[in-house]
Amino acid sequence: MNTTPAPAGTILDTYRHVTVVGAGVIGASWTALFLARGLTVTVNDPLPDAEKHVRDQLRDITPALSALSLPATDLTRNLRFETDLGTAVANADVIQENGPERLDFKQDLFTRIEQATRPDTLLLTSTSGIRATDIAEAMKQPGRLVVGHPFNPPHLLPLVEVVPGEKTDPATVERAVAFYTALGKKPQVLRKEVPGFVANRLQAALFREAISLVARGVVTESQLDDIVTSSIGLRWAVEGPFRTFALGGGPGGLPHFLEHLGPGLQSLWDDLGTPTFDEPTVRLLSRQAVSDVPIDTLAAQRDRAQIKVMHALGETPHDAST
Repeated sequence: MNTTPAPAGTILDTYRHVTVVGAGVIGASWTALFLARGLTVTVNDPLPDAEKHVRDQLRDITPALSALSLPATDLTRNLRFETDLGTAVANADVIQENGPERLDFKQDLFTRIEQATRPDTLLLTSTSGIRATDIAEAMKQPGRLVVGHPFNPPHLLPLVEVVPGEKTDPATVERAVAFYTALGKKPQVLRKEVPGFVANRLQAALFREAISLVARGVVTESQLDDIVTSSIGLRWAVEGPFRTFALGGGPGGLPHFLEHLGPGLQSLWDDLGTPTFDEPTVRLLSRQAVSDVPIDTLAAQRDRAQIKVMHALGETPHDAST
């Protein structure tokens, strides 16, 4: 097999028409990225206000695209809306599904998508935790489906977790990786299916302990956020946990770290909290989360700061035309 990657422009020429099924936050974000990469996008969503929602989201996303040096002028010229699923997917080269996180919904949806698409259409789901094996259970050709789970928001953050099901065709995985890479993303193919995949499981583990510390009165939410962004947030933007601890072991690397500091980590694991979302905990978290700053303003501030970090790390998308 030829392992030399094809030019991004050549790959995207193969996938000119993308249908985005589901026009929520993730769907609108994917739509923005696809349009910025010069693709024709059809959005399918049965909700009557879907078009307004997407156009409003695109307006808000445009400054981030420009900051990433992605084309953002006349972004909607290749944008279409189609409420009928069969019509929306009939001529698509790629489907990126972003519907509700319900197994029964996705099973029914992909059964209908499969019937209405060409046999060579690449079928991708943005599910944040449902296995492709389970979603494809009722499909006649389950090998066509693969998970393409983005880290939110997909127009900004580079990770896409590509997770094949038990019957996913290896060629489907290769095509998905090539497609996402050509978009400027950083796809990672997981070797096993696990609920929530990897990035969300890591988030969940840290968030569980964060909630525990706040619920126990050790810190406030604001303090905890500042602690993370002033320490491990900065560190993990440069190196992941394994490399971080390997460097912490000095010349001896990770083996030295585990030998000398592993027992201390074990004792911390034994003391980690197991909070639940009971009424007092939810009330406490909700009360501390109140902010005078509108959420859209906070999101815009976050995106600007995130883009600066990405520029510093050289993580901004590559030119898809090269």
